[in-house]
Amino acid sequence: MLNNITIGQYVPGNSIVHRCDPRLKILLTIVHMTTVFLLANYVGFFIMACFTAIIIIIASIPISFILKGLKPMLLIIVFTAVFNVFFMQGSNILFQYGFVKITYEGIDMTIKLALRLILLVTGASVLTLTTSPIMLTDGIESILSPLKVIKVPAHEIAMMMSIALRFIPTLLEETDKIIKAQTSRGADFDSGNILNRAKSFIPVLVPLFISAFRRAEELATAMEARCYRGSVGRTKLKVLKFKLLDYSVGAIMIAFCVGLILFERIN
Repeated sequence: MLNNITIGQYVPGNSIVHRCDPRLKILLTIVHMTTVFLLANYVGFFIMACFTAIIIIIASIPISFILKGLKPMLLIIVFTAVFNVFFMQGSNILFQYGFVKITYEGIDMTIKLALRLILLVTGASVLTLTTSPIMLTDGIESILSPLKVIKVPAHEIAMMMSIALRFIPTLLEETDKIIKAQTSRGADFDSGNILNRAKSFIPVLVPLFISAFRRAEELATAMEARCYRGSVGRTKLKVLKFKLLDYSVGAIMIAFCVGLILFERIN
């Protein structure tokens, strides 16, 4: 399960998606998520899924890698499916036994919610898989820079977000090492009920927190040794500039999302 989480990982490449400006990719990811929330019928979901698959192919990201990243979402999808199927009220009753009622509306809501979750996670994964942490930090800082007028620490917020994303794979790798070390000493994480399994993870959490605090202290020391003082007086090696490729990709993506929403409203 730990190896299936792809959020925060970066796959180097030279595709069109990789070469796009990070600010554009962040904004288009927001547009993509907004469009997914506005979809209302299955034709729209199918078209959006095909379009997302085309983006993944253009970015040269293996489909199997994207599917592996969706595995951790199965528990959330199953939970929401059970909740909606048995508790969603509707007029078209398909099955009823006592207070348990399954309606057409509940099944319809469950399927659409699952599709939304899959598309949202896939869109966010494409962003992090095709954008290096440094470029992602620069992009977030540039987008938040207008808020500096009202004393919002744009650079610090961008730095914290990028560090958090960067350390997700690191902490997962550390967790996997601790679990394997505990297993070699006789620890059992698979048997028993849910409560017993949760208790068995306590010996994992303690060294994991210690390791996380140690890494945070090492990072702070390294940043201080390099005279890091936040955004004051900092210059950039690579200045972000929109190019013709960015304008073209942005126009195509926005035109597609607007056209898809209008298509749904008309039909």
